[in-house]
Amino acid sequence: MEGVRILDKDKRFMQRALNLAEKARGMTSPNPMVGAVIVKNGRVISEDYHKKAGEPHAEALAIIKAGDKAKGSILYVTLEPCCHLDKRTPPCTKAIINSGIKKVFIAMKDPNPKVSGKGIEELRKHGIEVVSEILEDKAKKLNEAYIKYITTTIPFVVLKTAMTLDGKIATPEGQSKWITGEKARKIVHRMRGSVDAILTAVGTVKMDNPELTVRMAQGTKSPKRIVIDPNLEIPINYKIFNVPPETIVITRKQATGNRQKAIGQKRKMLIDKGIKIIEYDGERVDLKWLMKRLGETGIMSVMIEGGSSLNAYAFQDGIVDKVVFFIAPKIIGGKDSIPVIGGKAFRRLEDAFRVHDMKIKRVGDDLMIEGYVKSS
Repeated sequence: MEGVRILDKDKRFMQRALNLAEKARGMTSPNPMVGAVIVKNGRVISEDYHKKAGEPHAEALAIIKAGDKAKGSILYVTLEPCCHLDKRTPPCTKAIINSGIKKVFIAMKDPNPKVSGKGIEELRKHGIEVVSEILEDKAKKLNEAYIKYITTTIPFVVLKTAMTLDGKIATPEGQSKWITGEKARKIVHRMRGSVDAILTAVGTVKMDNPELTVRMAQGTKSPKRIVIDPNLEIPINYKIFNVPPETIVITRKQATGNRQKAIGQKRKMLIDKGIKIIEYDGERVDLKWLMKRLGETGIMSVMIEGGSSLNAYAFQDGIVDKVVFFIAPKIIGGKDSIPVIGGKAFRRLEDAFRVHDMKIKRVGDDLMIEGYVKSS
């Protein structure tokens, strides 16, 4: 924190800015969530947050609200102000300099190479005192998806699943509705609204015919749906092809064979309905390759809502950043019941994936466990 003493009041104002930023969760991609608070003589005179990509940034909105009162004030902002022109809105550093703000507290530097450190340098060059890294850990957690995407162009991946106490996600016949209670399902819908896309597979869709929308979380947007369907088996009348928003189908490049004509007709029908098709070579899609492709289309975050096989492949291909497990107080039993992670055993106990920074909370009768994945 550059040797500057941070007072409790500074942390309170920054926390207020972080709370503002959180209001736009799921709405700003591919931009970060940012909140700004302007304080003068110990009192908040204006505040705002970035609401949507292409719209004014938090700092600019707060400065406009403050007007002439901004002169001699202090700005608390959750991310380093931008200073480049390669975007749809003017640089925030210019607005800050012109406003007469005398001091800026910044939670974290922007990892975007176009900004990183340059925004701070620009402000200091114009005589504005800058203090950075205040509540930095919270700011990084808030924008964990943005940080990964802007530095790697690969989406941040959350694997979400619901299981019984004995680690099952379905009976041998495939029955899985509903393992968890309504409170847990509402949280899942809010989680969907916080990501750009949901990834699932043909088995889950054929079994449940889900919408994969946010109908239980009003005020949030439904993410894109991405479904892996190697042989285009999902019926054309299923909900994911007929209920908004957009659906992308990941399918295998078709070679010659008895079903070639039928699959070709199905492919054309999907395209005519506005469904996007991404094709891959080989027997199984490489999920690392798929994440790269999705990142190239601007998808910043993905939540996996699949079955036992997709969960296993996600770990096997090393794409999972975070896990969220909902555990219901139920026991199915039986070796033929479907486990949460299927596939072949490919790791020794000492090499198992480890979950760190774990949080556990009760959601109705269920438990919600979330944490970050380490490969070993």
